[in-house]
Amino acid sequence: MKLEEEQTEFIKEIKQKVRQSQYEALKSVNVQLISLYWEIGRAVSEKQSENWGKAVVPTLSEELQKEFPGMSGFSVGNIWLMAQFYTEYHNSENLVPLVREISWSKHITIMKKCKDYQERQFYITAVMKFGWTKNILIHQIENQAYEKYLLNQTNFEQTLPEKSRKQAALTVKDEYTFDFLNLSDKHSESQLENALIDNIRNFLSELGGQFAYVDSQFKLQIDEKEYFIDLLLFHRQLQCLVAIELKIGEFLPEYKGKMEFYLAVLNEKIKLPNENDSIGIIICKEKNRTVVEYSLKSSRMPIGVATYTTSSTLPKNYRNLLPNNQEISERLLLFLEKENKKE
Repeated sequence: MKLEEEQTEFIKEIKQKVRQSQYEALKSVNVQLISLYWEIGRAVSEKQSENWGKAVVPTLSEELQKEFPGMSGFSVGNIWLMAQFYTEYHNSENLVPLVREISWSKHITIMKKCKDYQERQFYITAVMKFGWTKNILIHQIENQAYEKYLLNQTNFEQTLPEKSRKQAALTVKDEYTFDFLNLSDKHSESQLENALIDNIRNFLSELGGQFAYVDSQFKLQIDEKEYFIDLLLFHRQLQCLVAIELKIGEFLPEYKGKMEFYLAVLNEKIKLPNENDSIGIIICKEKNRTVVEYSLKSSRMPIGVATYTTSSTLPKNYRNLLPNNQEISERLLLFLEKENKKE
């Protein structure tokens, strides 16, 4: 029996080595492809500055497709995107080190949908760190994840170990968009919870793509009493349980105490030895930002407070709440890491 177990573990290790090798090979191919597109973009951009005119691009496209029939990506439109890619990124000291880290299709998405350099840096870094697919990336951009991250209210800086803070940066948005729910304006907490479970794939996507569903109304038993967490998730990169409480009204300070209780029990009785301490997210219909700030200030447990809406329309005054450029840069640096400094 022991020999069988050893063989099983041996085969598992070999499979993991193969997967890692495949990943590294794909990553290497992507780096080479983006480097090629960068150089083509640079060459075209330089010739345009020498007044060569636009006619060179169709000619270049035709010749490249003739010479390399097995390679795609040399259409006229794609070559112009390469030129745009180089022109718009090469003077940015923050963006240049990142350009080879994500796929070309995701670069195109970010270039077309985001014009602000810091916003582009945010989404490129998020794709790198959280493994967003193209569809999740599009969803996050359309639902203003950049703005909602910059405004989020958590106490993670004070309560999480340094190695986890950067990874936790996108765990909580300021506001979640549940426009995929068919709920009336007046709904109960149980109706909200059931609707989210029925649309669990969309819900996890809105949260950021790194969450896995564990259970709803997760029972905690303390002596003779039972308590229930609305939703229990697991964050794959943070390697921790995430307790979510849903409230259809305004945030109240006592919600923080209830969440602290849940987290203490999860850490003591539920989490596995190899897992990190749990975090909590309280999602309310409304919140007073000052009340939330004072409530979280005294807590030693990692908690975030967010709101939710069933409309994809960003409130008119939302962008006006954004911090200044220096503060935005500081927030971005919380989760911005070079590949050679991974934790």
